[in-house]
Amino acid sequence: MNPQFLINRRRFLQTSAGGAALGIVGSGLPLQSALAASGTIGFIYVGPKDDYGYNQAHVEGAAALKSIEGITIVEEENVPETVDVQKTMESMINLDGATLLFPTSFGYFDPHMLAMAAKFPEVQFRHCGGMWTKGKHPKNTGSYFGYIGQGQYLNGIVAGHTSKSKKIGFVAAKPIPQVLLNINSFLLGARAVDPSITCQVIFTGEWSLAVKEAEATNALVDQGADVITCHVDSPKVVVETAAGRGAFVCGYHANQSPLAPEKYLTGAEWNWANVYKMYVEKLLAEEELPNFTRGGLADGFVKMSPLGPAVSEPAKKQFDATLAEIMKGGFAVIKGPLKDNKGDVVAAEGQVFVETAPELESMDYLVEGVVGSTS
Repeated sequence: MNPQFLINRRRFLQTSAGGAALGIVGSGLPLQSALAASGTIGFIYVGPKDDYGYNQAHVEGAAALKSIEGITIVEEENVPETVDVQKTMESMINLDGATLLFPTSFGYFDPHMLAMAAKFPEVQFRHCGGMWTKGKHPKNTGSYFGYIGQGQYLNGIVAGHTSKSKKIGFVAAKPIPQVLLNINSFLLGARAVDPSITCQVIFTGEWSLAVKEAEATNALVDQGADVITCHVDSPKVVVETAAGRGAFVCGYHANQSPLAPEKYLTGAEWNWANVYKMYVEKLLAEEELPNFTRGGLADGFVKMSPLGPAVSEPAKKQFDATLAEIMKGGFAVIKGPLKDNKGDVVAAEGQVFVETAPELESMDYLVEGVVGSTS
């Protein structure tokens, strides 16, 4: 769809004359009945569709729905986490007749998606990553996410076997629970190979900021890190910068192996197609949509990039054995005895937090062995 049309239709919608011309204002009809048939689904991305990362993974998931009869997909990219996303959601509802919206970026949830959910109670909203709480959030909202920390743990295993310096690095956007769990999982996977390995983390403060991502990657290599991964929207800069400096890389969100074929070890990828198909099947069957959806590798929500040519046989053996354990379900990355990097106990002896533990979604610490701070 033409981006200029998307901008113009938002402006058009904001005028009362525009609403009257469409027969919306004062019609008394439900918006989706007045404008379009049900089965229209909207996807909103904070960055470009081809970012080799977070947004591309969602775009690939949305693409899997386009061949389903009775479903129409509308998409908009490069929508900031501001009131602009509210305008985009309202536009998709009023002008496209969307009855289900997926605002995919973390900052879309509160207040933006919640405001639109209150305004359009007949429309369903599902957000990626946010915590939906029964009794607190509207019934027409919900959240979905995956246990991709499992994938970062596997990344860590391969990184642990590959690192010669025993220093690995992590470029992260913001210290929110999902990011902290990925950092901790990466280090703990590496320490399952060698307990002496440390992980330096650098936070950029933004989901997408190429200059800071390049600076952080170079800084990590300068400090001795020889395997690097990340949690930013587009890993492209991190992957290319690290490989260009001679470091190995583990991917995130999507498969970045084409960017660094010789240095790419493996990667933790989203598999959103399975999640979105589940929602669509329920929508077409007129069934109630779940408010809280989670799954991991065993559920097909997450997948791993193929192992690269630099992965050793011992690394492959431990990777495969651990993956088999994860696929059985009930795998715990966070388990005691475990301290954070300030020396406080976060998991006592015998204490286990399996992937479904709600405590993991409120994580506010970095584990022992991670060099860095959340503040």
